[in-house]
Amino acid sequence: MTTSTRILELLGLLQTRRHWGGGELAGRLGVSQRTLRRDVDGLQELGYPVITTRGTGGGYQLGAGAALPPLVLNEDEAAATVMGLKGVATGNHAVPADAAISAMAKIVQVLPARIRGRISSLATVAAEAGNEGATLTDVTALTTVALACRDSDTLTFAYESNRSPRSLRAAQPHKVVTVENRLYLVAWDIDRGDWRTFRVDRITDARRTGKRFAPRHLPIDDPVDYVRSQLGSMPARYRVHATVHAPAERVREEIAHYGVVESRDDDSCDLFLAAESLDWAAFCLCAIDAPFIVHGPHEAIEHLRQWADRLRNASNATKRPEPTRGRRP
Repeated sequence: MTTSTRILELLGLLQTRRHWGGGELAGRLGVSQRTLRRDVDGLQELGYPVITTRGTGGGYQLGAGAALPPLVLNEDEAAATVMGLKGVATGNHAVPADAAISAMAKIVQVLPARIRGRISSLATVAAEAGNEGATLTDVTALTTVALACRDSDTLTFAYESNRSPRSLRAAQPHKVVTVENRLYLVAWDIDRGDWRTFRVDRITDARRTGKRFAPRHLPIDDPVDYVRSQLGSMPARYRVHATVHAPAERVREEIAHYGVVESRDDDSCDLFLAAESLDWAAFCLCAIDAPFIVHGPHEAIEHLRQWADRLRNASNATKRPEPTRGRRP
């Protein structure tokens, strides 16, 4: 392996883990610790912020620098790359969202604070320009969360939802996943002693504590499936309750993860929809193509009445007479 190839491999290894012991890193590269120190010196001369610590527990890690390292990306390229990766992470693309989040973490962790601020401001502009995909204005928060998941590092952050005030949380992060164009953190909530799902765009002041933990097993193996199972029971602006005269299994297939379905008998079930929009809830209920009765809340009942009146008026509207041939209508 040539020196330049080995240095590139060294840089890649430093980006995949928060901290490497000197002996372990030298072993991965197949070189002596003396050669490893020389290669690290070479990276530092190029501008890469490699931090070295000596003594028991010492080793190497990649830190944030005072300037963007040369031979990687300039400021415009860094901003464009991170914004593009943000779009992949929060949208519907052929590239896995996990890969985009991992790439963002590798880039943002070595960016100076000035460029991080610029990227966050660009994210705000993008969010205001259009609401496609998830709203994500704090790229640094996502990076902090993603790196904490990677390193099994306990995380503290502030969290605020539509239904609850801002609160400080301490959690053992498990995975960041994309569901329906939104980023969610799956984590073990230390104070509540249970698994919780957090929207990443509602996380602020995320900080890694340095306290490592042994990863736990999720109740459902696939984190995406777990988040989908939780969405129907998460706090929302409206909790619509309806009885649907159709088998529970069929309604579950129609509703997917948007609601919770409880069987009443073989031919009917109770449906609980978590909805931010009553129009959306009405559409979901009508799309099931089965008789249903809405029990609450009052706003949902009134909204369905308005829908019924609007559709009835539309179906009873008289048609305009056909224009006479040869004459202007």
